[in-house]
Amino acid sequence: MLEPIVAVAIFACSFALTWGLRIYALKNNVIDVPNQRSSHSVPTPRGGGVAIVISFLIGIVVLCALGFVPVSQMLSLFIAGVVTAVVGFLDDHGHIAARWRLLMHFLAAASGLYFLGQFPVIDLFGYPLSAGWLGMIFGLVYLAWMLNLYNFMDGINGLASMEAIMFALLSGLMIMFSVPDGMETSQFAIMALLGCAALGFIFWNFPTAKIFMGDAGSGFLGITIGLIVLHVALLDSKLFLAEICLLGVFIVDATVTLLRRLIGGKKVYEAHASHTYQILARKFGSHKPVTLGAFVINVVWLFPLAMLIATGSVTGVVGVVIAWLPLVVLAYRFGAGVKDKDR
Repeated sequence: MLEPIVAVAIFACSFALTWGLRIYALKNNVIDVPNQRSSHSVPTPRGGGVAIVISFLIGIVVLCALGFVPVSQMLSLFIAGVVTAVVGFLDDHGHIAARWRLLMHFLAAASGLYFLGQFPVIDLFGYPLSAGWLGMIFGLVYLAWMLNLYNFMDGINGLASMEAIMFALLSGLMIMFSVPDGMETSQFAIMALLGCAALGFIFWNFPTAKIFMGDAGSGFLGITIGLIVLHVALLDSKLFLAEICLLGVFIVDATVTLLRRLIGGKKVYEAHASHTYQILARKFGSHKPVTLGAFVINVVWLFPLAMLIATGSVTGVVGVVIAWLPLVVLAYRFGAGVKDKDR
């Protein structure tokens, strides 16, 4: 009974904090002013994602104190999240050189992996693969990329918070049907916490953005979701690729865009507006259909395939390829990494 009470309290906390942060941003001129690469046209307060950070961190400490979440998982998510959010907050309010940001991102990833204890065994074509210390090195790169790709994908109204909400909801359903009773309790609590924290923010960000998330919030969501995937995968080796399948909208768009920019000789650290979702937002003249389209893809396409992977009906690698191939085609079709705003 306590878990629903905590979830509702976290939603209320996130909602109220976002309102307070909007007032703070307006008074202190923490404003995102549109430029040539922006997907919005009106100066808008930023930094509202701090509400998600604070709400989630308070919630996970409470859930740990109540015995719903193990101390090791709490520390893994808490420390990595705090480091990422602080770096993002400082960058939102000034500027941190890219090399120092990346160093802190890897430090956050390392702390999360340390308390995780081991990289999960992955089901690869029906065979359990234990990567040992190589897995931990892969984990560092994986978490740093998840953190940064979430930053990249936070560019239109509602998209980043919607993805977090859908990940939490759909992952919870997937675990319910694929993991034996009693093993999944802490993961359900974490999913509810993540979903409610993001839900409290999205009311202020969609369909019309009254405040933006900022790097503190998007980076926090990226590394938190990345770590949750690893914690969930410890329950069952099939779940790593099932969760990765579920995150296809963000992973495919960010990765294809980056690779095409690299191949095209562009500087990948320079600001641009050539992600698929940005191109589609310009094409439709609105953010709303793009965010809702991503929602539909998650529910109608990615979730059923992720369920098939989680239950063992489809081999993980095959399922991910089937799920992601149309998204890759879509990204190429609309010019991800090539069609920038000035083209």
